Amino acid sequence: MLTLIDQEIAHLARVMSASMAGDLAGPILPAAYWRERLHQLLDSQHLTNAQLRSIDVLLLQLDELEAQAANSAGSARRVAIGAS
Repeated sequence: MLTLIDQEIAHLARVMSASMAGDLAGPILPAAYWRERLHQLLDSQHLTNAQLRSIDVLLLQLDELEAQAANSAGSARRVAIGAS
């Protein structure tokens, strides 16, 4: 039986990376938004070890996605500056 927390973790796992990938204008929702959502889950009482591990994995994925977004933004700026 899935709890509301399990459902929220599954939802975040589905949508977070797509949102961070965004479009040419950047992420649809910033990493700070996702980090806050994940930390709200961590503040929940009575998390199981599996839930804690899942949230930790999502936080690590968010760090990677944020680094990729920063690298992409930096590359786009360098291209724009070179084209001027």
